[in-house]
Amino acid sequence: MVIETPEPYQLLIADDNRAFRETLRELLEPRLLLRIHEVDSGEAAVEYSQEYQIDIVLLDMHMRVMTGLEALRLLKDMNAVRPCILITSEATEELRKDAEEADAHSVLSKPVRRRELCMTITHALGEAYDVSPDS
Repeated sequence: MVIETPEPYQLLIADDNRAFRETLRELLEPRLLLRIHEVDSGEAAVEYSQEYQIDIVLLDMHMRVMTGLEALRLLKDMNAVRPCILITSEATEELRKDAEEADAHSVLSKPVRRRELCMTITHALGEAYDVSPDS
């Protein structure tokens, strides 16, 4: 699945686990035309998004200082169109409800599968920026 655009979309991964950020990068790079950026905290995601044009954000839920959900709320305040996807090992109904109220695009459970991740990102980009995937 590929999304055809003149420029790659800018995807930001925010996770305090470097190995997991690298795993996400490995899952995504061969599949989707994205320019991938990485930060190690929720507050860094917010700061980075203030300085750079970021089109979509993947956020770990449990990070030091600021949770992914707290960062998501700030990111959506900055840019309501930008899709944000939470990734967590504890995808409870309460978290899903809170994420929906914060306008998260979706909540993915760890371990995340490549196909689910790619399809979720493709759908989020298509919905947010009115593009259709080219299969």
